[in-house]
Formats: sequence, C-alpha cells, structure tokens
Amino acid sequence: MSTTVIIVILLGVAIIAALAVYANKLLRQLKQQNQMRQDAVQKRIDRIDESVITIAKAMQQDQCPLSEGCLRIVVLLDHRPDSVEYDYSQDYPAMHEMYDKIKHMPTHENRKKFPKKKIREMDKEREGYEASMKERILADVDRLLQRFVQ
Repeated sequence: MSTTVIIVILLGVAIIAALAVYANKLLRQLKQQNQMRQDAVQKRIDRIDESVITIAKAMQQDQCPLSEGCLRIVVLLDHRPDSVEYDYSQDYPAMHEMYDKIKHMPTHENRKKFPKKKIREMDKEREGYEASMKERILADVDRLLQRFVQ
C-alpha cells in the first residue's frame, strides 16, 4: 500500500471517530433535555395534584364553597396532561355538572360589573345547586381524594 492510501484511510478513520464523538455528545444532550422536560412536566402535574387535594379537602371541611371548589378542580383536571385521553367527567360527574351549571357566572372582578340584584340572584341560584347536589359532589370529592392521595 502506498503512503497516500494509508494517509487517506487514517484521515477517514479520524473523521469517523470525530463524528462518532460528536454524535454521542448530541445524544447525551438530547437525553438530558428530554429528562429535564419530563421533570418539568412531572413537577407541573405534582403542583396540579397538590392543588386538587387541597381544594378537595377544603370542600370536605366546609372551608370552600362546593361550587367554587368544583370550578377550580374541574379546570385543574383539564390542565393535567392525561386529560387529553382521559375523561374525568366520567369519574366525577356531579362536580362536572356543577361546573357546567355555573361556569357562565362571573367571578372576581367581573362580578363587580353586575348590579347587586343580579349578583344576589346568581348567588341564590348557585347556592341552590350547592344544596341540591351537596351529597353527590361530596361523594365525587371522596373518590377524587382516594385517587389523588397516595
């Protein structure tokens, strides 16, 4: 073999080795990024679950109105990544029913835009739903806590 062929072969091996090292570095970076993404997603799920548990316990202890708890929990469940393929309304139908009945009602600053008489009417309607659905909602809360409290 001539010296030129040996140099070309060595140069080829060196290039292949350098590309292999670079590819390995890129694969490690990708693995690290994927792990960071998974950790961030899990952290978000943990925060959502912690909020769901806190609100549900407050509902059980009459520290949070049932209607407000339903509004908050249904929205939180909708923000869990698994809600795309899993329908929580099947497991917690009363909470979702309450949500559907009151989701149109204004909250926070938006309530101030309405006359006091209209606000009292909406509050009376909401409280009526709470009274008539209380046992079913609390049964949903119990099921929810059984699932989310490990």
